Amino acid sequence: KNIRVMKRIIFLLVAVAISGGMLIGQSQRAAKSHPDTPSKAQIEQRYAAGELSKSDYRDELRNEKREARQQRRAQRIAEYTHYIDSLVMSRNFQFNPQTMQQQPAGSMQVINNPNFDLALWDTTVDICLPYIKGYTPPYYYTVLNYTIPNISDLVLEQTAHGWNVSFNSSLFSASTYTFSLEIISANGGGTLTISSPWYNSVQYNGSITSLY
Repeated sequence: KNIRVMKRIIFLLVAVAISGGMLIGQSQRAAKSHPDTPSKAQIEQRYAAGELSKSDYRDELRNEKREARQQRRAQRIAEYTHYIDSLVMSRNFQFNPQTMQQQPAGSMQVINNPNFDLALWDTTVDICLPYIKGYTPPYYYTVLNYTIPNISDLVLEQTAHGWNVSFNSSLFSASTYTFSLEIISANGGGTLTISSPWYNSVQYNGSITSLY
């Protein structure tokens, strides 16, 4: 147990260090996005020197405030993106489904039960999700409720917008289920697809949060 706790701590520290570097780069890019925007002090100096009329002075101040708001929003988005990236890299997060849909054209169903989720820590996955079995009607509604230790083929792949997380499991049956989770870091959302050779795929949309 102590070894597992230490592994989680190491994963988290490495993830924070890497994401910290990513955040610094994003913050620097945000700061450079408007290099020619004058500061309030510069605008006031130009007005005092008679270089700006009163109306131009007010316009410049409005523009400065707008640019400052844009930069603050960009900074908050960068910080949230860093937060989601650190969760994924630490392998310590959960997916909280809000909707589900049987592919290719099933009806969209809202998930209100907060007990449904898919949680990952280290190489262990907790699965508690509603699921639809069958290729043709009548479909069979059930719940996937499993804890899968020591996932050997877990893949975390960083993309231009976030992450692709995938793994396979038999779920203690004769079949094979493939779990593919696409994460968009900037909005903290994810799309999970569960596919099987015996049933139509089921897709879920939801959010990414920390386990603790």
